[in-house]
Amino acid sequence: MGGPAGGPGVEPDSTAATITRSDRMGRSSYAAEPGEHHAAEPGGHRGAEPADYRAAFAVARTGMALLGPDGTVLAANAALARLLGTPLERMVASDARLLLGSARDPHTDAAFDAVVTGRRRRLRCTRHLTRADGTELRAELTLARTDTRPLLLTVEDVGERDALRRELRHLRMHDPVTRLPNRALFFERLAEACERAPERGTGRIGLCYLDLDGFKAINDTLGHRVGDELLAAVAGRLLTCAGPGGHLTARLGGDEFALLLRDSTGTGQATELAEAVLASFQRPFEVAGQRLAVSASIGVVEREAQGTSPTGLMQAADTTLYWAKDDGKGRWTLFDPERNEHRMTRQSLSSTLRQAVERGEFVLDYQPLVALDTGDLRGVEALVRWEHPHFGRLAPNRFIGLAEEDGSIVQLGRWVLAESCRQARAWQEERPGTPLVVSVNVAVRQVWDSDLVADVAAILDETGLPPHLLQLELTESAVMGSAGRPLQALHALHEMGVRIAIDDFGTGYSNLAYMSRLPVSALKLDGSFVQGFRSAEHPNPADETIVEALVDLAHRLGLTVTAECVENADQADRLRRIGCDTGQGWHYSRPVAAASISRLLN
Repeated sequence: MGGPAGGPGVEPDSTAATITRSDRMGRSSYAAEPGEHHAAEPGGHRGAEPADYRAAFAVARTGMALLGPDGTVLAANAALARLLGTPLERMVASDARLLLGSARDPHTDAAFDAVVTGRRRRLRCTRHLTRADGTELRAELTLARTDTRPLLLTVEDVGERDALRRELRHLRMHDPVTRLPNRALFFERLAEACERAPERGTGRIGLCYLDLDGFKAINDTLGHRVGDELLAAVAGRLLTCAGPGGHLTARLGGDEFALLLRDSTGTGQATELAEAVLASFQRPFEVAGQRLAVSASIGVVEREAQGTSPTGLMQAADTTLYWAKDDGKGRWTLFDPERNEHRMTRQSLSSTLRQAVERGEFVLDYQPLVALDTGDLRGVEALVRWEHPHFGRLAPNRFIGLAEEDGSIVQLGRWVLAESCRQARAWQEERPGTPLVVSVNVAVRQVWDSDLVADVAAILDETGLPPHLLQLELTESAVMGSAGRPLQALHALHEMGVRIAIDDFGTGYSNLAYMSRLPVSALKLDGSFVQGFRSAEHPNPADETIVEALVDLAHRLGLTVTAECVENADQADRLRRIGCDTGQGWHYSRPVAAASISRLLN
């Protein structure tokens, strides 16, 4: 007999079933014999003596009782008597509901009655019981029907178990060195704060994520014991700073700590907390008889909790902590969405550079190099652009630095070189009588990380472009001090007939004497010199004198000179008078597609 949803019932070999089967085999009464306080006489499996089961019932550590069809106690064991502080003789024939106090709980009482009347097979619950002496205990009660009339009641004290669980959880959720909440507990509280903050208080949340500057050096030189003592001391100061506001302080691992503002009143509160932490670190730490100075970098994030996830908040805090370290350490930095967007864009571009070359997302524009004396087109500089599917057309300053960092500049540079030579050869075939030099920028990493000489030779051979119509531009700082492989590459390219130009000349070493020993054909004056030329009404003699001297020295060394960033006719005229050979800039043309250069040739 069982209720519709009362639980799984009791297994056939449960204690109650065994006891009642044994009783049918032996005696039929549940009354205890004189001297016995277990009113049932347990029996057992076939062949077992009833006394064996009566003994097991009596010595069981779990409180147990058999109940009659009206819920009265037919038998109980000594464990139950000790648990409730009630003598066995007083329990027998008493109402179990009154004994357990379930009558005071309508819900439990109804479920208890459902099992007693057969509408439910099993009841299991945890509740507080009152002992005979008035003390309370937390117990787990189980009432189950057996395959015969008696019901089996078990009562187990779970207070110690719960206390042990709490202790184990505390150990699992706290850092043993600092006694602070650890990463697991911090993220648990952070998730809870993100979930509940929109419904209470200010609806905002703040986070100070800090990392000790120079801790590794202390740990490595003085040992881990001193390092651990320092971490404990740091934890103490953080608690002092965060305590008045009730902010959670946690150690996330290593020398990383976090302070969580669960009901932030605004950015000011979060930054003031960060300031307080930095101020507290101004005093040296007394550790193991030594005075140790340590600073911290702090990333501060404060925002509305609505729509904020723990992962998103920690990512923002981690990024901001990196900014604080990058900005000089020993400071706090507030999360800046615009700066983060730039970082995310940079990261996105960096992660797709190599694939972009393979997908053909790059194109070339060309800017004319014009003879200052005649106005004739002498050459073009190839300038790469990235036609990004998401960010649109990107100028070189958005991705060249990234390409140099991750090494993809080698692959990209090879493509630029090949495409430039292919186009220059096409122009030569269109106008055989108008030699047009194509100038291509080469990064230092291309010289070191690839066989530039072999690449250039193969591309010239493949495209059919004469070597003297190719000019490779390297920055002044890259060429100065060249030795070993770079210098060998420059000489090999020069012997091949390829022109070598120094780009942005005048911003670095400006060592013309050294360059006299390099196979250089041309100088490209940095645009800052030309931009320093004022109008004829407001001349700047110093700028003109410097450029004139550079041009004169370059010519004496057999080098041609190109002025960059020529923006107006006055600048072009003054450069022509000084003796500069060619000019490049918006005065002549912006960088344009290859088809526009073809029209200029015609």
